[in-house]
This record gives sequence, structure tokens and C-alpha cells, in this order.
Amino acid sequence: MNILFIGDIIGRTGRRAVENRLHTLVDAWNVDLVVANGENAAAGFGLTVNIAAELYDLGIDVLTSGNHIWDKREIYDYLDCESRLLRPGNYPPGLPGRGSGVYATAAGTKVGVLNLEGRVFMNNLECPFLAADREIEMLRQQTPIILVDFHAEATSEKAALGFYLDGRVSAVIGTHTHVQTADERVLAGGTAFISDAGLTGSRDAVIGMRKEGAIDKFLTQLPVRFEVAKKDPVLCGVLVEIDEATGKASRVHRILEEIG
Repeated sequence: MNILFIGDIIGRTGRRAVENRLHTLVDAWNVDLVVANGENAAAGFGLTVNIAAELYDLGIDVLTSGNHIWDKREIYDYLDCESRLLRPGNYPPGLPGRGSGVYATAAGTKVGVLNLEGRVFMNNLECPFLAADREIEMLRQQTPIILVDFHAEATSEKAALGFYLDGRVSAVIGTHTHVQTADERVLAGGTAFISDAGLTGSRDAVIGMRKEGAIDKFLTQLPVRFEVAKKDPVLCGVLVEIDEATGKASRVHRILEEIG
């Protein structure tokens, strides 16, 4: 089976890139399930109920997220009632939402998706390695096919989790830095890995936001209102081919689609 993962969708520019390219990619690669990180889909910060619905209508099956999922308060109740939207599973107990779920493809194949957040240069959360142990044990009771979105800053932490989970999950895909890395590979135990899937949004930008604001911020160290950039849109992600019987990946293909 084939799973398409789309890197962090940045604002309207990213949503239009999905609208422009997703169905073409699904047809070209015979995609069975589409997963995307949507935590920056609302003007670059957070996610709203209406934008989540828009992304589902465009053909995304599961939305993952990260530290910015809490930016729009309206999403809190939605996290509890919409099983297709995940937030990192290593946040404290009692918060809205869930960190993992099992989803069926059109053919009825079950796929587990797990969302985790890193701790290096980020929030002081539960250890994502130990949280992964707990969540994967539950998911594997239903399916051997498990994809992990590890929303983290440090490539070292991402690589370490990839090796830690090698052979136990189908893929560990990094998000959050918005810069696509060229280290995609299938690890020895059959787990596909990439440090970061990249962004879906403007490439004429600083991680998807207008470059003028970012430059001003670095020059002055004063607060700046960041705005989503519009020029040179791209769709970034990875395509993972997985053996349905074993859950092991046979191939991972990095995707960078330029939107004309």
C-alpha cells in the first residue's frame, strides 16, 4: 500500500498548493491514505474548524499537528470530537484530543497514525520515546501499519527516535522545521525515515512566512507580525510504500512539487 504524507501546510498558500496537486499525486502514486500536518494551516499559526473541514474536503484523510495546534482556542472542543485530527500524544493527560488513531483505507486496510512532539529546544513534555512505546503497543493490537509524525526541532532527536522505533513502525516522518531534508531512507528493520518532510506553502519565504518580517526580526530583535508568503508555492512530502502483511516499508520517495 502507499501512504502520502504532506509536510506542514502553511496558510492559504499551502492550502491552495494542496488543492492544486493532491489529486494528481494520489492518482499518479495510487495513494491509499493521505496524512498531512495542518498545525500552521490557519494564517501560519494554528488550525480552525472550517479550515480543517476544507482540508478534509480536498482529500486529506488524517491531520496531524504539533505545538501550534493550541494557537486557535476554537479547535479545543473540536479535538475531542474529530477523530481524524491528532495532537501530540505526549502532552499532559486531560488535555483535549488524542495522540493516535486507527484509520481505514477505501479498501478496508487499517493504518495507525501516531503524533509526537520533541523536547529538544521545545516544550518540556513527557518523553516522546516512552510515549511511543505506550501508544505503539496499543496500535499494534489493531494493525502492523503505523506512521509516526514526530514534530521536533532537532534532527538528532528525530534520527534517534527513528532508530529506536525501527522495525516496530512503518515510518517515522519529521515535521516542524519546514525545510525538507535529503536523508530519506528505509532503515535496517524496515522503517521509512526522513528528518523533515518540508513545508507546503511559499518557498520564496522564511519557513513559509514573508521574508521581510523575518529579516526585520533578526535585525532588530523586536516583535514582528509574521504573515504568510504567497510567491513560489510548493507541496512537499514523502510517499511511503508499505507491505500490508508485515507493516514494513519497502520504499520512501521524497516529493517536492512546484506549483506553476
